[in-house]
Amino acid sequence: MDQRLIGAIEAGGTKFVAALARGDGTVLAETRIATRSPAECFPDLAAFFAQAAAAHGPIAAFGVGSFGPIDVDPASPAYGTFTTTPKPGWSGARYHDVLGRFGVPIMVDTDVNGAALGEWEKGAGQGCRTLAYTTVGTGVGCGVLKDGTSLMGFSHYEGGHIPIVRDAARDPYQGFCPFHGDCLEGLAAGPAIKARWEQSLSELGSPPEKVDLIADYVAQLAVNLILLHMPDRLIFGGGVMKTPGLIPALRKATETRLAGYIKAPQLDPGLERYIVGPGLGDEAGITGAIALGRRALGL
Repeated sequence: MDQRLIGAIEAGGTKFVAALARGDGTVLAETRIATRSPAECFPDLAAFFAQAAAAHGPIAAFGVGSFGPIDVDPASPAYGTFTTTPKPGWSGARYHDVLGRFGVPIMVDTDVNGAALGEWEKGAGQGCRTLAYTTVGTGVGCGVLKDGTSLMGFSHYEGGHIPIVRDAARDPYQGFCPFHGDCLEGLAAGPAIKARWEQSLSELGSPPEKVDLIADYVAQLAVNLILLHMPDRLIFGGGVMKTPGLIPALRKATETRLAGYIKAPQLDPGLERYIVGPGLGDEAGITGAIALGRRALGL
């Protein structure tokens, strides 16, 4: 294994995880930085990597898995630039502005694609030819890998913003998404849950009727993923998905919505092997970012 050093960044809605690692994934230094404005976060990132390189050796490449929307087309002149993100101050910010000073290759992908790659290499996605990874936390994001390569069109997928069938009598909350209101993210992400019920599902004691409501919304994405991509496995991570009982409820709601239409050995009865949590837990994202750094080196 090539042991050149890789700078890795997992950039989420609430925090950045930054690490310096060997090519085999051994982490030599790591820090967490609260997600604020680029003017505040980027100097902290630069300082961390400068100090880590001084202590452990020069950085050979960077891998970045980031929240978005962000330009992830390596052929684009705006590669690594935030586009229409609702996060204040981030539109127009570019990772190359802070990492370019190190003069090494940089590979940027979405945070969910990075986590999917980590799970594909070392976690619950091992052995899958097609893998879908969804995170439900501060936002909702979804990535799909085919043979370890993230799929995209003119931009990355935005599964968190698919339209959702909402029963207004059952759920009068109209959603928090500033663009779409009651899209999936607007109804099922952490901020939507707190805006609706003033607490997280876990803080509420995971009441079955509320867990079932969120599971039904997320199941609408799960069914779309199955019908559009036929993945070998669906992985669901993020803070909301840690709610006790939510993944079992998601399995049930997904199976109900499929209504027996798809028959395949991957879809085991009850979907207990098909819909799973991340095997790497909270380490999926940074593991994937390290893998992106290896790919930036052509490894």
